[in-house]
Amino acid sequence: MKNEKKKPLPPGRIKIVLALKSLLGHKEFSAITTAEIAKTAGVTEALIYKYFKDKRDLLHQLLSEYLEQYRAQLVQAIRGINGAFNRLRKLIWYHINVYATNRVFARILLIEVRNYPDYYRSETYRRVKEYSDVVLQVIEEGVQNGEIRSDLPPKLIRYGILGSIEQVCLSGIIFDKQINPDELTEQLCKFIFQGIERKNRN
Repeated sequence: MKNEKKKPLPPGRIKIVLALKSLLGHKEFSAITTAEIAKTAGVTEALIYKYFKDKRDLLHQLLSEYLEQYRAQLVQAIRGINGAFNRLRKLIWYHINVYATNRVFARILLIEVRNYPDYYRSETYRRVKEYSDVVLQVIEEGVQNGEIRSDLPPKLIRYGILGSIEQVCLSGIIFDKQINPDELTEQLCKFIFQGIERKNRN
């Protein structure tokens, strides 16, 4: 069987996505116009509508590309790490570090897309779920090997972990303050692990 290679994206599409990414570095999404995106990209405004349904679809596609990249990196980052809690610690640090180092991605995911119902029916949301499924898999493996309590639903534990990460990072993202991945990871792990660790395990 031949390995299927992804077709390279059209140069114009790449320029448009990069232009929006650049603009989001210093402007709110609502304040950015398609004309401004086109000018920044050095393309015609009509070309935007060739590749994207509208400005929000472009935003979703940008987020989708981020998520695909970060999911692959996360899977690689926890590979070879033994123990559910060690893997969860690495996962939590990685997640916080992404928010700390890529504020455009963080703002899109946590602020820009969630107020629109169409987002929850989009391909982009499916990628969010794929990302969170990596977390769920680690938790379920921890339950199976006796590290994590079996009387708590794994999905509830996942919600607790991801929700806690968002809450400790949100003010830093909104007000563009420093986020310290090492410090926050240590604090969250102490708080979360004590609640989900199986007691008296052999």
